[in-house]
Amino acid sequence: MGDTEDANDEDVAWMARIAKGDDQAFRLLVEKHQGAVIGTVAKMTNGSADTEDIAQQVFLRIWKSAKRYQPTAKFTTFLFTVTRNLVFNETAKKSRRKESSIEEQEDDWHRTVAHSDETSQPDQKLAQSEMKKVVDSAIARLPEKQRLAVILRRYEQMPYEKMAKVLELSVPAVKSQLFRARNSLREMLSGYLKD
Repeated sequence: MGDTEDANDEDVAWMARIAKGDDQAFRLLVEKHQGAVIGTVAKMTNGSADTEDIAQQVFLRIWKSAKRYQPTAKFTTFLFTVTRNLVFNETAKKSRRKESSIEEQEDDWHRTVAHSDETSQPDQKLAQSEMKKVVDSAIARLPEKQRLAVILRRYEQMPYEKMAKVLELSVPAVKSQLFRARNSLREMLSGYLKD
C-alpha cells in the first residue's frame, strides 16, 4: 500500500509543479502514465487510429487543468476520468458522423470467425491472436460504460471503489455493469467458443 501512496504523492507533487508551468514535471508525469492511458484508450476505441491523438488530448487536458486540480482522490482516478470523458466525447462525435460502425465491427467479427473455421489446425499463437481479436471486437461492441468497466477491471486491474469514481457510479452499479458486460460477451462469443 505504501508504494501506491508514494506514487500518488509523487503525481500530486508533479501536478503542483505543472500548475506553476514546470515542463519537466509534465514530461515525467506523461512518461509515467502514457502507457496506461494509451492502452486504455486503445481498448476503449478498439485500436482506432485516433488512439494516440486522444491520449495526447488527455495529457493536454491534464496540463490545462493543473491549476484547478484538487487532490481529493488519487491522481489516477482523475486521470482515468479525463480519459473516459475524452473517449466518450470522441465516440459520440464519431457515431454522429458514422452510423455504420457497428455493422463494420460485425463484419469484422464474421470475417474473423470465418477465417478461424478455414484453418484446420491453426498454430497456437495464431489461434490466440485470433481469439484476442474476437474478444477485443466483442468488447468494442459493448455499451460505453460496460466497455470501460471491463477495460478498467480486466486490463488495468482497478479496484471496484476506484472504478466507481471513474465511472461516476456506485460500487454495486459498477458490479452490475460488469455482470451485464460479461453476459453480453458470453452471448457474443458463444458461437466462437463452442468449437
